[in-house]
Order: sequence, then structure tokens, then C-alpha cells
Amino acid sequence: MMGGIESHCQQLYPRMVKSGASVTVIARSPYVEQKQYVYEGVEIRSVWTLKHKFLETFMHTFLAIIYARIFVRPDVVHLHAIGPALLTPLARLLGMKVVVTHHGADYDRQKWSPFAKKVLKWGEYLGVRFSNATLVVGKTLTNLLRNRYTKDALKIRYVPNGMLPKFLEEVSSSHLPQELGIEPQSYILTVGRLVPEKGFHDLIEAYKNSKSSDKLVIVGDADHIDEYASNLLQQKSENIIFAGRRKGEELHALFSYAEVFVLPSYHEGLPIVALEAISAGIPVLLSDIAPNKDIEANDDSYFQIGNTSQLSEKLDKLDSLNLKLDKGVFLSKFDWDIIARETFNTFESLNTQ
Repeated sequence: MMGGIESHCQQLYPRMVKSGASVTVIARSPYVEQKQYVYEGVEIRSVWTLKHKFLETFMHTFLAIIYARIFVRPDVVHLHAIGPALLTPLARLLGMKVVVTHHGADYDRQKWSPFAKKVLKWGEYLGVRFSNATLVVGKTLTNLLRNRYTKDALKIRYVPNGMLPKFLEEVSSSHLPQELGIEPQSYILTVGRLVPEKGFHDLIEAYKNSKSSDKLVIVGDADHIDEYASNLLQQKSENIIFAGRRKGEELHALFSYAEVFVLPSYHEGLPIVALEAISAGIPVLLSDIAPNKDIEANDDSYFQIGNTSQLSEKLDKLDSLNLKLDKGVFLSKFDWDIIARETFNTFESLNTQ
């Protein structure tokens, strides 16, 4: 299981390669085993960085930009998220064109100190101001940024995340991890990193207060085990299962055979995990934050953020809620092939300027 940005890149870049682009991804050394390899036509190069909760992103981005200028010499640098966007002026100063993809207002995350939030807001400003184009995954956030940065509004474009075609296919229930002791349609699923903004503490509280006979399966872990993650893990029980990271057919099966998928998050860009659940054809319950509302699921699919009583009630009456979604409608709005083509067209337009 990967984070949203990693999943975004995994879906985006191979499709761009098929359209004729040459793509090099500069990865963080602690997270890849090889220094250089090719994944579905995309060249991956590893650049060293310190594995550190706060310094890792900025150090890697700085080194990656320098590395790109000297060794890759790209037509366009693509920076993801507003933390790395802080270094957009450096890339421009070195003579490179830059596209920034804004994956969400990271300064709203609970984990950041007031100083860190100011730095991230500055990163957003520098990314929008100095990039050649800014792509935004959320519709509401796109409008907000256009109103906030009126002088740069014309180069701010809405390009969402997409649904995973693989999850639209059927998968055998035999791929459910046997060690978890779960049966099809007998568990509630959530997926994400064990960090405060994902709201898993709310989900656990709501689950404990509900009358649900399903088990609660939490897929994911923390990049850096801290007090919050430790406290969550201590609530493990026979019915509250921490499944760790899962991928491939296991993850596909976990989505496909869940009774319901719940995303109680306080912060998102446009949640790929929710789109994965919709792709797999299972009902979803989502907190009513703007990025989740941008998915435009049914009214019954939303609950008030942080309202554990309301979530608990919904878990108790799943059968009476209107949670059925038409996968075809959502696929037309969140199609990775269209998203890759729009992104590639943005890059191509910069090369003609």
C-alpha cells in the first residue's frame, strides 16, 4: 500500500510514457532498493536523502533538483505537493520549467507545528507564483486557489486523481489474507497511514460505540512510529485488526469484499483510497470535508467530521442507507487515461512557449 502521491505517480507516468513522453522519477533512497531501474517505461533513479520526519522532503527535493539539472536535464520538472513546491524558484533559477501538482492543503494537517504550517503555506505561494503551471487534484481547492492567487489564476488547472481500472475487475476472495481471520462482507475497512489527520481514532471510537457485528480492519502503518501511532496500535483486539501494509491481490480483495469502506479523515487532497473503494464496488462512508465532498457520492455516504456518534449510527444502519454508487459515472469523471493526457498536454504546451 502506497500513499496518495505515490499512487498518483504510479498511475500517471506509465501512461504518459505510452503517449510518447520520456519520464525520469527521482526517488528517495530509503524507499527503493535499487539505485536505478525501469518501471513500465519510467526510469527510476535513487538520490540519497536523510530519513527524517521533518527534513526528509525538503532535503530530497533540493538534492533532486540539483541532480536533475546536472544529470537529467529535463524539459520540465514536475514537483508534487506544496512542501517540495517551496523549491520551485530554485528550479526556475537553474533554467528549468516547472509544473507543480497541488495534492492538498498540507498546512491543515494536525501533525505540523505553527512554524511548519507557515512554511507549507509559503511553499504553496512559491509553487503557484513561480511554476509555469499548477495542477490541483481537488475541485474546491482549485477554485479557492484561483481566488487566493488572482494574478496566477489562469495557470491553475483542475486535474483530479483517478479510479484504478484494476479494482474494477473481479478478484477471488481466496486472496483475503488468511491470518486476519475475516470473511467476505463481514468487516469494515479503512486504509491509510496511521497519522492524526486520517481520523482513525474517531473510527475506532465510533466502532466501539456501535452495535456492528463486523470486524474493523485498518490497513496501513506509519512511516515514523510516534505517540499517535503507538496509541492506535494499543487498541488492537480480536475485532479491531491492524493489517499493516498490503498490496496487489491482497489489497484488491480487501477492498472488494468489505461490507463498507470508511474514510474519517480531517485532511485530503482528493482521496485515491475512496476512489479505489468505489472502483471495487463497495459502499463508502466519508467525512464531510471539502475534498471528500468533491467526489460527489450520495448524501448518505457523508458524516460530519469528528462526529463519532453520527458515524456510529451509520455503521448500525448500513442496510437502510442509500450508499449504492454507479461505477461508470465515477469512472467517466476520474479516468486516469484522461488525467494522463491532460497532464502531458500541459507539459507539451510549455515546450512550445
